[in-house]
Formats: sequence, C-alpha cells, structure tokens
Amino acid sequence: MSMSMVHPSVHPIEAPPMTDHAIAIPRHTLKDTQGMPGTLGGFLLRFLQFSFAVVSLSVMATTSDFPSVTAFRYLVAAVSLQSLWSLSLAVADIYAILVRRGYRNIKVVRLFSIGDGGEASFQGNKNITSTLTFSAACASAGITVLIGNDLNDCAQNHCSRFETATAMAFMSWFAASPSFILNFWSLASK
Repeated sequence: MSMSMVHPSVHPIEAPPMTDHAIAIPRHTLKDTQGMPGTLGGFLLRFLQFSFAVVSLSVMATTSDFPSVTAFRYLVAAVSLQSLWSLSLAVADIYAILVRRGYRNIKVVRLFSIGDGGEASFQGNKNITSTLTFSAACASAGITVLIGNDLNDCAQNHCSRFETATAMAFMSWFAASPSFILNFWSLASK
C-alpha cells in the first residue's frame, strides 16, 4: 500500500501595476509619528526634558542648604542624570534629522524606551531616568510641604527655590512621559 504524497506548488502571479491613485495615498505608520526618536517632535521633547532638568538642577544647586536634606540631594542626582540622558538623545535626534533617517532598529528603540522610563525584563526591573526624576520630585515635594506648611519654617529656608526646582523636575518628567509612551508603543507594535 503506497501513498502518494502531494507536494504543493507555488505559481507566481504578477502583481497588478500600481495606479496613480495607489501611489498618492499617504501612508502614516507609527514609525513616522512625531515624538518618536529621530523626528523633530522627538527632538523637541528631548530639548524640553533637558531644559527643565537643567533649570531644576541650577535652582537647587544655587541654594546653600540643599545638601542637608537627602531628598534634595536625590533630586540633584536624578535631574543630573535626566539632563545628561536627554542631551545625549537630543544630539542623536539632531543627527537623525540631519541625515534624514529615523531609528528603525528595534534594539535602539528598546534602549531609548528603557532609558526613558524603565521596562520590566527577565533581568529585573530597570527603572531609569524618568522614574528616578519622578520619585525624586515626589520626595522633594514632600519635604517642601513639610518645611513650608507643617513646620512653617520658610523664613529660614529657601522654600521658593525648593518649590521651583521641584516643579521643574515634575515638568521634565511630564516631557519625558510622551517619549517613553511612544517608544514603548513602538516596541509593542513590532
């Protein structure tokens, strides 16, 4: 009893020629979305992140008594890291814009996503710049409220500077959030 095996065969079929209507349809994919790495929107978000982080760092560093509070030292460290990260990615975005090439490599987008917000992976939880900035801003806001409202000790401290530095750290985090969301969305859609 012998069975004969059927082997499927593929017969190529010519694709119909492209019409003018098919060529004129603009295709907008997630890869072209403003705010993604390598776009002008991405550069503007990076510039805002960098600017707010540098203002927060500068305001906090000009106070003489910030080193006496751990939360304020943490804020200085977090916004320093945020400003370095945002500046380096802004330079990468400028390069991509100048050479007119986007970041299509999944490894590069994954690096941007991990650096921006953190991503749970099999190696553990990698919480990087925006998570650090957010937690430092929350801790600093708590200390600022304690000094200003609970202890009523703003006369001897730099409450307005602490509040400004904390607000700028929150603004840096708000500017980093769209970058993280778009990068993470891009990873999820691949």
